[in-house]
Amino acid sequence: MATVKQIERYIDSFAPFDIQEDFDNAGFLVGDGECNVTRALIALDATKEVIQQAIELKAELIITHHPIIFHPLKKLMADSPVYLLAQHGISVISAHTNLDKAEGGVNDVLAEKLGLQQVSLLEGGEEMGRIGELTHPMEPDSFAQYVKQALGANGLRYTVGNRPVQKVAVLGGGGDFALYPAMEAGADALVTGEAKHHILLDAHSSGFTFVDAGHFDTENLVCPALKQRLEQEFPQTEFILADFQNPVLYLGD
Repeated sequence: MATVKQIERYIDSFAPFDIQEDFDNAGFLVGDGECNVTRALIALDATKEVIQQAIELKAELIITHHPIIFHPLKKLMADSPVYLLAQHGISVISAHTNLDKAEGGVNDVLAEKLGLQQVSLLEGGEEMGRIGELTHPMEPDSFAQYVKQALGANGLRYTVGNRPVQKVAVLGGGGDFALYPAMEAGADALVTGEAKHHILLDAHSSGFTFVDAGHFDTENLVCPALKQRLEQEFPQTEFILADFQNPVLYLGD
């Protein structure tokens, strides 16, 4: 039977925690490292709803992408997720920017989901982004629709570039800073999960296709891939995808 610490060490073997960004807090964040894990839940975030699922399923561990503790705690109240975890003896391991960078991590899965070929590291993208090519060029509007369908996104925002899209850069989550490395690398488009207004203006003025497909939909896709990897390594532990849906709703025209 695998322990929490053994699972943490395995994640560290393919997504080393020491490569996380300085601002990050990835790693073993809550619980007992020696606890045997019969059942583990995998989710983008350890929300109260996810924790309640873990309680009902009698899971000893939750594995998340986003850290359950990001900033130092100044208080710990009974209705907080961390208190609830401790109360029920549930551990948490979070693999964040280390999983963004890792081979087979968030951005490799995102590139694969979009059908990109000849994928390589996006230089200047904090060693997280990837760049590759579609099998055939698409007009910007068609490409945006393609991204929406490929990711199953409820909606997205995009700017229309001045040329067909074939070479594509990707950076899941809050990756709008990758606009400039993507343009320097000769990409026709960038797909990411968040965009500040001035970044969208820069993309538009540069005639560049920028697709903001949402933080959830550009990152949650790593959870099934992580589940498959963990199941192969620890067949005696049951790994379950949390019933965690995108809480963001979209209104169309």
